[in-house]
Amino acid sequence: MGFTIGGIRDLRSSSRRRGRASDTVTAVAEYTGLWRWDVVPGARAARSGRVSCSCGAAGCPAPGAHPLPFVPPVPAGATLDEAAAAWAEVPGAAVLLPVGRSFDVLEVAEAAGRHALARLERMGVPLGPVALTPHGRALFFVAPGAAAELPQLLYRMGWDDARLDLRGLGPGDHVTAPPSDFAGLGPMRWLLPPALDTAGRPPEARLLLGTLAYVCHRSGGVTP
Repeated sequence: MGFTIGGIRDLRSSSRRRGRASDTVTAVAEYTGLWRWDVVPGARAARSGRVSCSCGAAGCPAPGAHPLPFVPPVPAGATLDEAAAAWAEVPGAAVLLPVGRSFDVLEVAEAAGRHALARLERMGVPLGPVALTPHGRALFFVAPGAAAELPQLLYRMGWDDARLDLRGLGPGDHVTAPPSDFAGLGPMRWLLPPALDTAGRPPEARLLLGTLAYVCHRSGGVTP
């Protein structure tokens, strides 16, 4: 089956009728087919007094927030049928996006992220997707390479001596994507959802970083 905007609308409609599992398949199909992102099936967490991970490892350091071992990714460009068939092999898996391929991520506290986003929008700065975690973090999608360049970029902007609650995620990292649950804490959400003109070409980090650093500094937060 080919991948079209109309096909996604049809899949969304049928997903609403079938429930949560179909919502996940719809998201996977959108990420691979529309936004051209790879998707990695991830472990899921459960809370019953304590957090446990579906990977089965005792003392898992990242319950519900890591790729499933030995499960191949669903590649960018997968069709609707291919995405649905792949996820049928891992029912209940979390949707993870590998960082460092199509995008890197700048992570800040949610309050700082909301304030920065409002300022950036008023300034007319081009923006990529922005996700929110259930534990109060905002994830700004930026062009690949940002995580490696972050120390130098902060130095050039005069923020290298400031203790900022701001960090970069790059190759080897994964982010949990909506609508999946993050580490048993609740679902991920989009503050600024992907769009055709932003998902494939997120902005360079330098365009956002000055504002993000300023807002983080004003908030007084430091990276834990």
